[in-house]
Amino acid sequence: MATHLPAPVRRHLAALRMLLVLTVITGVLYPLAVTGVAQAAFHHQANGSVVKQEGKTVGSSLLGQTFDLPKKNPDDPDEAPRPDPKFFQPRPSAGSYDPLASGASNLGPNDPDLVKAIEQRRKDVAAFDGVDPKDVPADALTASGSGLDPDISPAYAYEQADRVAKARGLAPAAVHDLVADHVHGRDLGFLGEPRVNVLDLNRALASLPR
Repeated sequence: MATHLPAPVRRHLAALRMLLVLTVITGVLYPLAVTGVAQAAFHHQANGSVVKQEGKTVGSSLLGQTFDLPKKNPDDPDEAPRPDPKFFQPRPSAGSYDPLASGASNLGPNDPDLVKAIEQRRKDVAAFDGVDPKDVPADALTASGSGLDPDISPAYAYEQADRVAKARGLAPAAVHDLVADHVHGRDLGFLGEPRVNVLDLNRALASLPR
């Protein structure tokens, strides 16, 4: 019967059959296969590398987050966040660590607004950590390209160690040793830079004796 249909109709029917076949293969079978393999072989990573503590989700090892004090007025959306001195702080984020606003500021290195922001951050970090402004590392002053970087440099972690130790009543040497234990080297020995995952480091603080 189909052989008696006009040629244009037969071509459209053939195209429709091909569309349906490819939709099933690429839109159903392939995603199911990839999802199955991911869940079986890489369950933790496939589910967002979620970190749990005492049965509660506290973050993801792949996404940065803030460690702030509670708001003085929870109903005030304009209240500036106050970093908690008892925790190691992440690097700045152009999107306030919102995964839906991932991205950089797109400001060039000579942009007056960026230069002003960096200088203000330098003063704020130096005052907060009790260090000389010239000793504040670069990653404490500049946001990452994604705005969601979960890591900081070892230099920035060590720079914060004395402040964390004082706020928690801990021995500075113990906090410095904790930082050293959480320094990850370059991937494969040559890719990237040494780094410290802020969430992992802050979770480990609870294990230190006062």
